[in-house]
Amino acid sequence: MTPNSVRKNLKTAVFLLFFTCFFSCEDTLMDEVLVYDNDFSDSDLVYFEKGRLYDFNDDTVLGYFHNEEIQLTLPDLPSHNTIKVTIDLLLHDSWDGNPDNIGGPDFWYMNLDGNQVLRTTFSNSPCESTYCLYQSYPDNYPRFYEPKTEAVSSDLPGRCQYSNAIGWTSRYQITKIIRHGESELEIVCGDELKQENAADPVCDESWSIARIQVSTMTVN
Repeated sequence: MTPNSVRKNLKTAVFLLFFTCFFSCEDTLMDEVLVYDNDFSDSDLVYFEKGRLYDFNDDTVLGYFHNEEIQLTLPDLPSHNTIKVTIDLLLHDSWDGNPDNIGGPDFWYMNLDGNQVLRTTFSNSPCESTYCLYQSYPDNYPRFYEPKTEAVSSDLPGRCQYSNAIGWTSRYQITKIIRHGESELEIVCGDELKQENAADPVCDESWSIARIQVSTMTVN
């Protein structure tokens, strides 16, 4: 087992322990309602600001974006005190992760009702013993993990610069659970990408979203 696999398995175990204690040691999940589920196959952009659609790898996705911010506002939520948001994120082409130089760091972030729940970096770079562009995900920046750590898929083609090469789009499933009781939820996703050495920065790095799911929960 590789060191990266050990870290991944340990982090998964810690998350499961925290999740179990959150709902069984202290609280009880009384109700969960899936209020929004969009894989964009129906070209539905209702409730989106600055949203657009793109065909990637024979699927319709939300994107692509580069140094941009999008917003999803969901009204009329049922009574609840907790929100769960799951985003399937696609990172295209040469994301450079943590290094602070002409090519990075490359940030992606998510805010829920104005509160930042994730600001991290991603790397699609090959990782060798003598050269590795580390990323901060699955934690907030700055942390150091190997490229593509916790990606659910890393064998997709790039979108532009590496469109003919497998392994240059990584897919992540990101879930965040927060205390929330308002009737409306605002989800903002965006990036801060840096490519001072790229002739076409948008072709060099971009991102899309393959699916968004939102559930309201009542926890007592």
